[in-house]
Amino acid sequence: MNTTTLQITVPTADITMLKKLTAGMGWVVTTMTKRKKTGIQKGLDDIKKGNVYHAENSKDLINQIYFK
Repeated sequence: MNTTTLQITVPTADITMLKKLTAGMGWVVTTMTKRKKTGIQKGLDDIKKGNVYHAENSKDLINQIYFK
C-alpha cells in the first residue's frame, strides 16, 4: 500500500473528531508539537532584536544589572 504523509492545522476543539474519523478510515494520526527553543536560538533571537548590552568592566556590568 502506498502512503502519503500530510501536515494539516486543526483547531484544538476538533482533534477528537478528527481522530475518530481517521480511525474509522484506518488511517494513522500523529500529533506534532512545537519544538522548544534552545538557549542558542534564544540568544540569536535576542541579537536580532537588538537586546545586546556592553559593559566596560565588571563594575559597569554590576551597575547595569542592579541599577537600571
